Amino acid sequence: YVKKGIEMTARWEQRSRDAHNRPDQALFGIIQGGVYPDLRKRSAEQIREIGFDGYAIGGLSVGEGREIMCTALDDTIPHMPHTHARYLMGVGLPEDLVEGVERGVDMFDCVVATRHGRSGVAYTWNGKIRLDHARYRRDMYPIDTTCGCYTCTNFTRAYIKHLLDTDEILSATLVSLHNLYFLHDLMAEMRKAIFAGDFPSFKVRFYDRYSRAKKEARSRRQKRRGKN
Repeated sequence: YVKKGIEMTARWEQRSRDAHNRPDQALFGIIQGGVYPDLRKRSAEQIREIGFDGYAIGGLSVGEGREIMCTALDDTIPHMPHTHARYLMGVGLPEDLVEGVERGVDMFDCVVATRHGRSGVAYTWNGKIRLDHARYRRDMYPIDTTCGCYTCTNFTRAYIKHLLDTDEILSATLVSLHNLYFLHDLMAEMRKAIFAGDFPSFKVRFYDRYSRAKKEARSRRQKRRGKN
């Protein structure tokens, strides 16, 4: 099934390349192949042979899990040109961005920052937090005390929780603004680490903070269950 799919993809992309006549646009070819290394390689070779302005990695971020996603990236990126932009489609969680950049991905796109923002989930350097939680009802700190975004410089966690509790659409706007700012900041820090030749150390520091917060949140949930 997947083999037939990559052959169809190659035919479609050749037609797209032939029809494209806009010099002000960059046309990207999308590489498929599921979780099969040989088909990932075959698809990359087909799309590279057609020739595009950039190359995208498709067929991921569909519920396969981070470990499988990383394996598929390892099976795909070595077969992509180093001279063209490499774009990972539909991936946007902070951990996924770090893993993708480490493997050589240049570009990402995803709705997760605003989708999570609408439900009150905010990213911070110490992990993500749920602002609809009761403990933020009187919390007068910003979402992230180290963040310089519009939301963090003007509003408190308690205020955003109030907006969430009253179904006020401003809550979605404010948390989404923060999440987008955080992701841009994360990408900027990774860029600095790459230029400094320090990306491996950056990754360790990132996970040390981000994962520790997740473990602490898990521990709190377990304690609450024990009390109940």
